[in-house]
Amino acid sequence: MGHMSVSHLYRQFAASPEKVDITGAQMVLVMKLTAFCWNVQDGRLPDKDLADIQRERAIRHIPSLLDYAGYVFFFPALFAGPAFDYVDYRSWIETSMFTLPPGTDPSQAPRTRKKRKIPRSGTPATMKAIAGLAWILMFLKFSSWYNTDLVLGDQYMEYSFLRRVWILEMLGFSTRLKYYGVWSLTEGACILSGLGYKGIDPKTGRVQWNRLQNVNPWGIESAQNSRAYLENWNINTNAWLRNYMYLRVTPKGKKPGFRASLATFVTSAFWHGFYPGYYLSFVLAAFVQTAAKNVRRYVRPFFLTPDGQRPTPAKRYYDIATYLATQSVFCFTTAPFVLLTFSGSLLVWARVYFYAVLMIAASMAIFASPVKGWLVRELDQRNRPALSKRRSQETLGSPLLGLPNDPGRDVDEAVREVREEVEARRRRGGSATMPKGEELKERVEAKLGREL
Repeated sequence: MGHMSVSHLYRQFAASPEKVDITGAQMVLVMKLTAFCWNVQDGRLPDKDLADIQRERAIRHIPSLLDYAGYVFFFPALFAGPAFDYVDYRSWIETSMFTLPPGTDPSQAPRTRKKRKIPRSGTPATMKAIAGLAWILMFLKFSSWYNTDLVLGDQYMEYSFLRRVWILEMLGFSTRLKYYGVWSLTEGACILSGLGYKGIDPKTGRVQWNRLQNVNPWGIESAQNSRAYLENWNINTNAWLRNYMYLRVTPKGKKPGFRASLATFVTSAFWHGFYPGYYLSFVLAAFVQTAAKNVRRYVRPFFLTPDGQRPTPAKRYYDIATYLATQSVFCFTTAPFVLLTFSGSLLVWARVYFYAVLMIAASMAIFASPVKGWLVRELDQRNRPALSKRRSQETLGSPLLGLPNDPGRDVDEAVREVREEVEARRRRGGSATMPKGEELKERVEAKLGREL
């Protein structure tokens, strides 16, 4: 991580596009090497101390240097990913991943060539390659129309507000096309080698080749909420942050809290680099998550039947509204990720009147007002008793790309930890008192690692 951070800083301050950039390959290596270390550590622990996924991926015996080098420098995924765990690589070279699970009809076994155990993968790999090349050709065309020079230039302000928002949306889309193309090509290469094999779909009986899928373009472009948007982007990075950071900093027997969210957020931010634009996007996206969660929790149920199982006729209008809101807010939020600089990001945000910031602020103000209580009462009357059951089953899940799901909850947990610390000192005979005012604020900021 330290070597990669130095490379990130060099790339940022050198600002020399003609020089070879190795940070992409280093980011993949960081994911692989940290995962490998955790898997080795898990292999030294008894099974009873491990979660299911940790037992599955534990490395009980240190591999040979050749196997280790083959895993780390696996060429199809070396420069742009996808990253994967050593157990996947080992099951591939041993061909154990291609063994049919017990109870599977032998007639459903995928076709192989002669005595090979690896199923034929030429067709799905070719389809991925064609899709990847199509995405790249689209990127070359769209990026000539929608680029950073356009939104930073004087011509941008000659357009109407809605046209400027549309251009901002297309800037994000044209940037995503590059990643769609590269990740489709690398996934296709992994499929061709056989490593993308994911078994047979029990419902359709067809072979699945999406073990190393890193992006779902349709899931992103059709997303109606922030979670759907983020969970379809950089899928393997989401899994790495969840399995090797978010769940690792949580003490055994406890649920992940603000410490896990903060550690995951910091790791994700440092992993991406140090451009100011990254951090503008990360911070704003955290509040987008909170606003989207509130809408989904307190507004969406009005467009479902009381049991929450079926949509009402008005649900289509909710879907259209949330789709437009999600796409327009995220094109604003991710603009700094493309622009990179602090001044450029603020300039472009100002040129569209900070509309997403105002939308999020208005949403949070509404849900911090008596309106939230009124919505809760209306839902209780409308959906009782089904609502209480759904609420008890509701979970925020792990952060996506390291973004906190609920910053407000993190602050509440920080206050609770300060209070518990004070109580613990009192029980030990100390004279600690619960801080108030500025002192409480300073304690909470110290816990969160950021200013409020």
